[in-house]
Amino acid sequence: MAKTLLIKNGKYVDPVSQTVQMMDILVEDNLVIRMEQGIVAPEAEILDASGCYVTPGLIDMHVHLREPGREDEETVYSGTRTAALGGITSVACMPNTNPPIDDRAGVSLILAKAREEGAANVFPIAAITKQMQGEELTEFGDLKAAGAVAVSDDGVSVMNAEVMRRALEYSKAFDLTVIQHAEDKNLAGEGVMNEGYWSTVLGLRGIPNTAESVMVGRDILLSEMTGAKYHVAHISTLRSVDLVRQGKRRDVKITCEVMPHHFTLTDEAVKSYDSNTKMNPPLRSESDRQALLDGLQDGTIDVIASDHAPHAEFEKEQEYDRAPFGIVGLQTILPLTMTELVHKNILTIEQAIAKLTVNPARILGIDRGILAPGKVADITVIDPHKKVLVTKEWLQGPSKNTPFIGMELEGCAVATIVAGKIVMKDGELLI
Repeated sequence: MAKTLLIKNGKYVDPVSQTVQMMDILVEDNLVIRMEQGIVAPEAEILDASGCYVTPGLIDMHVHLREPGREDEETVYSGTRTAALGGITSVACMPNTNPPIDDRAGVSLILAKAREEGAANVFPIAAITKQMQGEELTEFGDLKAAGAVAVSDDGVSVMNAEVMRRALEYSKAFDLTVIQHAEDKNLAGEGVMNEGYWSTVLGLRGIPNTAESVMVGRDILLSEMTGAKYHVAHISTLRSVDLVRQGKRRDVKITCEVMPHHFTLTDEAVKSYDSNTKMNPPLRSESDRQALLDGLQDGTIDVIASDHAPHAEFEKEQEYDRAPFGIVGLQTILPLTMTELVHKNILTIEQAIAKLTVNPARILGIDRGILAPGKVADITVIDPHKKVLVTKEWLQGPSKNTPFIGMELEGCAVATIVAGKIVMKDGELLI
């Protein structure tokens, strides 16, 4: 007998039509069957979504699951459960593992782990170059056939312009998006935070804004030259946003994403010398943060992602110069988006959800991000007024590295449904 689920009394947020309306959603097995008001299904399990938004399942297109190689920091098992707690039904995982995901076997390993252990969907992103060395291209066709949804050397930029040109040209044959960690390594040098007033005051080596924008500008020109799809990971500077905006006006096939820490915090947060404020790109100036908000509002920035980058506690407890870059973000991406963007009227709920669902799905070419009869029932239920205090105890998974400890956020997922199955309800995992 088919298992049915009826989500009642919720406000359905449609990220495509940009509308919100009262809607019941009937799910049978793993598919959406009906979407309309007043559905009656006596045999169905009822999920009461009164006072909540019901949205397509959230997608985080920039996640580091650390497996294989650093299972002490994160695994497919732990990372997907953390995602489910955060209302995320799908993650795209980056290839900078050990060894890197640069061949069919690596992609197949991730997908096998996800099938066996995952609480959310996992879509692997494979490396652009072999061993992420920036020299020899990987086999894009073989990687896509194995299940890769995009290519990126995230963690390091492809510095060689000729290699990047060939990667963009090659990607067109397989309709893959090339995702770039945009940073000129020569300009960035040994920097550990944003170059500016606070790096001078704190005596820490700086990374200039130009290290990002120079690479963004170069790659936009290469994308324009080749006609290939190019995506800027974790955009963080005023100039980079302006370059993307200009490129879009010229119909360059360019998209970009922003992280909650970049639209919430500035480099002033580093004055505590807390290494949980150390990430790459670094926290930037207030003018950069305002440019990110402007880019979100006018549609220049397509996606909100977390850049979930777990690290072992002993690594982050080192001196600021020596600690690794990166913070966790799977549980805070939605509450920060609600608190800092929706509740502050930077974005409407429809705009925010589009940047967390249909937009990343389109960039990655995956059949997710939309709810309609016949579609896979990946669904997130959001209580816009539920408050949460970020603590180490609240954070799940083996790593707790975040600068948001002690912050109260408003707006959280209260149910996560993956392929018709409730995997999280009221903060508790059900798998």
